[in-house]
Amino acid sequence: MADPKGFLNHGREVAKTRPVAERVKDWNEVYVPGSLLPIISKQASRCMDCGIPFCHNGCPLGNLIPEWNDYAYREDWAAASERLHATNNFPEFTGRLCPAPCESACVLGINQAPVTIKNVEVSIIDKAWDSGDVAPQIPERLSGKTVAVIGSGPAGLAAAQQLTRAGHTVAVYERADRVGGLLRYGIPEFKMEKRHINRRIEQMRAEGTRFRTGVEIGRDIKATDLKKRYDAIVIAAGATTARDLPVPGRELKGVYQAMEYLPLANKVQEGDYVVPPISAEGKHVVVIGGGDTGADCVGTAHRQGAASVTQLEIMPRPNDERHPVAQPWPTFPMLYKVTSAHEEGGERVYSVSTTHFEGDEDGNVQWLHLTEVEFIDGKLTPKPGTERKIPAQLVTLAMGFTGTDRENGLVEQFGLDLDERGNIARDADFQTNVPGVFVAGDAGRGQSLIVWAIAEGRSAARGVDRYLTGASDLPAPIRPTDRALAV
Repeated sequence: MADPKGFLNHGREVAKTRPVAERVKDWNEVYVPGSLLPIISKQASRCMDCGIPFCHNGCPLGNLIPEWNDYAYREDWAAASERLHATNNFPEFTGRLCPAPCESACVLGINQAPVTIKNVEVSIIDKAWDSGDVAPQIPERLSGKTVAVIGSGPAGLAAAQQLTRAGHTVAVYERADRVGGLLRYGIPEFKMEKRHINRRIEQMRAEGTRFRTGVEIGRDIKATDLKKRYDAIVIAAGATTARDLPVPGRELKGVYQAMEYLPLANKVQEGDYVVPPISAEGKHVVVIGGGDTGADCVGTAHRQGAASVTQLEIMPRPNDERHPVAQPWPTFPMLYKVTSAHEEGGERVYSVSTTHFEGDEDGNVQWLHLTEVEFIDGKLTPKPGTERKIPAQLVTLAMGFTGTDRENGLVEQFGLDLDERGNIARDADFQTNVPGVFVAGDAGRGQSLIVWAIAEGRSAARGVDRYLTGASDLPAPIRPTDRALAV
């Protein structure tokens, strides 16, 4: 145990953010650089080294949290990095982007503020990069087997890195022009600067992983042709089919899916555009959807100079604190969350549903009509007399995703079976109904968290390794049927 009295002597202290007036003028990460390191040893000392560390249950990766908390407390950063990488290929991603179900499951959280697990994690990995403790792990020998990974999001990258280190020759196919999937073009720069992806990709290249960008399997290369080229295939194409809003006026100009809007802002940071083709500058912006993607749209609109930003959510406002019966510890509770984007301004409206859009004579959206809703007999029902309209010159739909892309032909060309939720079906080894074809991440699980994606990639890699060689020493932190700890 790091410090037997650590949780008694120190309260929870999180990373400091830059002033709102400063950070909305740039696209750098919102946190004050270097603000964590002076406090992180004390924060790590709050870990109680529980006999049964429920944080392990909260995290699908099975991160060895008490162990690296102890090393961080003692400022043994090399050992902390080794323990961190033992279960997680990309802690710099999860430490910035994961909503931290591990903290919801922290035993200290029963009656205190939980350990700042995410902040300790990101401090360890940032220190490791700065100290040169993150080096390529080049396999000692090659197996002679080849693997294609379709998709370069967190699941695909994790599977590729594990299989490369096992000695297989791995090529990652990405349909976008750069590697990273939604990490690259779905996550705004202010949440995670893309330099973190770039240096991890360079590590993977040095280990032997090959990347093929601008290639969409199903369109540019037939799935059947790909299968002939490789001994095994991992489909990690994500769940990129966005949920739509079929209401009158949906066809108006200015109404976009979030993933039509967000990538363009990232492309400006990559140098592809001077100004984005879709911009919130000077416009009244409405974001439909109250989740993380919606918050990303809010923060992006602020930085583009929106006249106003309103975020709509059909569900009621969540509670500020965990309900002891409805959402007991150690489940991951649905709580009211104020992200950095929400700190920057805008209005959040709950329990409302969009009825239709109204445009001008040129077909541009100008107004959004909505009504309040309430639960009646378990169904969301409009409340009479609550109809109103709000100005809306740019609308982004951030209502989640319904499954993997079916339009490019990948599913049909492979002849893949789907489960009852429309995801690609797989067995206990993450193998589909087609021998040698595996699936990992949101394409098989459905829309989920980054930690689940990395865990799936690692587990699928073990299934592939066993398929190719007959046995495997690679770790498999989860099964395809595992789900988050919930009521």
